[in-house]
Amino acid sequence: MMAATKRIVMGVMATALVAGLAGCTGSGAGSGAAGAGAEKGANGPKEEAPAAAPKSKVQLIGDGSTAFTGTQPKTPKAQRLAPGQKPPQFVVFSWDGAGEDSQKLFSHFRGVAKKHNATMTYFLSGVYLLPEEKRHLYNPPQHSPGRSDIGFNDSKGIRDTLAELRAAWKDGNEIGTHFNGHFCGKDGGVGTWSVEEWKSEIRQAKSFVQSWKSNAPELKAEAPLPFDYEKELVGARTPCLEGQENMVAAARTMGFRYDSSGVDNQVWPKKKNGLWDLPLQLVPVPGRAFETLSMDYNFMFNQSGTTKGDPAKHEYWGNQMRDGLLQAFDRSYNGNRAPLIIGNHFESWNGGTYMRAIEETIKKVCPKKGVRCVSFRQLADWLDAQDPATLAKLATLGVGEAPKESWASYLGPKPSGKQAAGPATTRGEAEPAAQSQGGRSAG
Repeated sequence: MMAATKRIVMGVMATALVAGLAGCTGSGAGSGAAGAGAEKGANGPKEEAPAAAPKSKVQLIGDGSTAFTGTQPKTPKAQRLAPGQKPPQFVVFSWDGAGEDSQKLFSHFRGVAKKHNATMTYFLSGVYLLPEEKRHLYNPPQHSPGRSDIGFNDSKGIRDTLAELRAAWKDGNEIGTHFNGHFCGKDGGVGTWSVEEWKSEIRQAKSFVQSWKSNAPELKAEAPLPFDYEKELVGARTPCLEGQENMVAAARTMGFRYDSSGVDNQVWPKKKNGLWDLPLQLVPVPGRAFETLSMDYNFMFNQSGTTKGDPAKHEYWGNQMRDGLLQAFDRSYNGNRAPLIIGNHFESWNGGTYMRAIEETIKKVCPKKGVRCVSFRQLADWLDAQDPATLAKLATLGVGEAPKESWASYLGPKPSGKQAAGPATTRGEAEPAAQSQGGRSAG
């Protein structure tokens, strides 16, 4: 993660702020709950034939750690904007190193998302599904086998994380990856890895999700994850936002569609080296003369520089983050409508004040008219469905810049010369109007 000032990244890196965490969530031990159909028979011409045996919708994959269970529920169909239609205001809440531990923040925010008609992206760290006693199965680039800067997990932590992953996917959320060992910095950090080393890391991140039953045989009775991870995994965020270039070069050959490891302003995204570049963004820090990245870690770093700052300031710091995110939202919502991208960790830094800030932000923005709180995958689906000329025009708008004319005029069809010579409208005709953006179905 990076600190930034005046829209310019300063390159401040903290690689190990809390014992082995490097700014990302730990999974350890925790708690959760688990969860996981039949078709009719046929009739003969004169007498009823025996009913066909029920067919399970679950098609196990590999050792049964994952399964194909059909199309993901609660995922809207992406549709192209109509001419002159105002873009939705997308907001993406995402979580690095997602795992369920004793804080139960994964399950809590999954519930918050459901309550406010939101979906999110959970970037799972693969080692959170690998037991400590099987740590030798992880062979990290430039490090000895069994090494991880965020540790591994135990049976309870794996079971609880699996329960949340199942439920999250069934709720329409996305399961991305934060890779594995979370190595940062110059000494073998992900920023020093080659394309081939990144390919190895990605393959291993997939394998730990696809083979947890083999790696934790005491959990074999647990239900499979209800998705094919080869198809589900389409995006990522790198540890400490390092190593993006080589990671993308590897990922674009391995089914990825987007990356969220970059840094940018609140403008419309573009493709970069074949993938949608959906970066963290520079947002206001109320009361300060600089902006920082739209992530809990960066607010914490700029406020206290430690996860255990002055308790008397906890409330102020949380309010400052919340209000900064709300200011960032308002300038997009009332301006260029660029998607707002927010990153978080399941951590209780500074007394949990950043978790409160995120929850209050979700409650404030997600119910608003025209707002869609979505996963990165859903945002990428919508971007892919649009006319490239429309996206190019949206990309010309600066931070907080609304079209000088109406959205209907800005994105409406260009009139022909013959039409331009006559009146813009006649009695009884309406100018192109933005369609209602309420709800979550893409439009």
